[in-house]
Amino acid sequence: MGATLSILREIQGAILQENPNLGTILLKLRFLASRLGSEPLEDWVKYEAEGYPKDADVPEYRVAALSFRGSWSGPFNSGINNAPIPTALVEKHASIEWTRYKVRESIATVQDMAASEETLGINASNLILLLQGKVYKDWACNSIVAEMSPIAIQEIVQTVRARILELTIELEKRVPDAIEVTLQQVISSKTPETAAAVTQIFNQTVYGNVTHVTATDGAQVALAIVAGDSVSMVSELAKAGLPDGAAKEITDIVASEGPPTADKPLGPKALEWIKRNAPKAASGAWKIGSAIATDLLKEAALKYYGLK
Repeated sequence: MGATLSILREIQGAILQENPNLGTILLKLRFLASRLGSEPLEDWVKYEAEGYPKDADVPEYRVAALSFRGSWSGPFNSGINNAPIPTALVEKHASIEWTRYKVRESIATVQDMAASEETLGINASNLILLLQGKVYKDWACNSIVAEMSPIAIQEIVQTVRARILELTIELEKRVPDAIEVTLQQVISSKTPETAAAVTQIFNQTVYGNVTHVTATDGAQVALAIVAGDSVSMVSELAKAGLPDGAAKEITDIVASEGPPTADKPLGPKALEWIKRNAPKAASGAWKIGSAIATDLLKEAALKYYGLK
């Protein structure tokens, strides 16, 4: 009777097949993550397998660009049908969120969408009021449709597939215990160090190399924040590693508290928010270490208040 194949080897074998079933592969990866003790990896696998809920941040590779078309009616029964709408106009009169669609469906659904190779239409009826009179002056906007290229969906599938493979390769190199996990055998040396190592590998392979924001040896993060501009602060904090929702929360708090002093730029509500969210950064759930998070937010507040 042959030796039992490790879960990691099963994942690698399946991911290298043509048109792999990513849903099944993710279930195996979730089992492996639980055995190695990495909650951030488990959470990512769960979201990819089941879909991302509305309150969960979506990885950048799941944000797809949209294009827009609309129809207008003018004087003397004239009309313009199925005409493209410049993305810049949508961002100016609505928001950039309208042009960056977050694909929250499970990876199984995304695979089905990718296989259809059809352009996907997305309801954009709420844009009619926002763009009324902004595209063609004095013409009535009757309908707007947002579209997503099938290539964008195919890229999501390919990205998830590539990152699963890269993750397993790095686990095999750097966490020897990972190769020992089977359905019958639980590793005996499961430790916080193992979990931390797995989480670090996960952050680097799935979200990208984040050493530049987690370093504690004086590494600096440049923040291009315009004084008083909440949008730029949210954007720069997100680029530095905070989840979108967290970046918006702390920006709103900073904006509401007003500037304390240059040497103490964070008010009591902001400090309480940092204290409450520190465990997320420390656990690896955020793409920024807890040691640098406070300094980063102080720097952001100073720039927002125009004190630096």
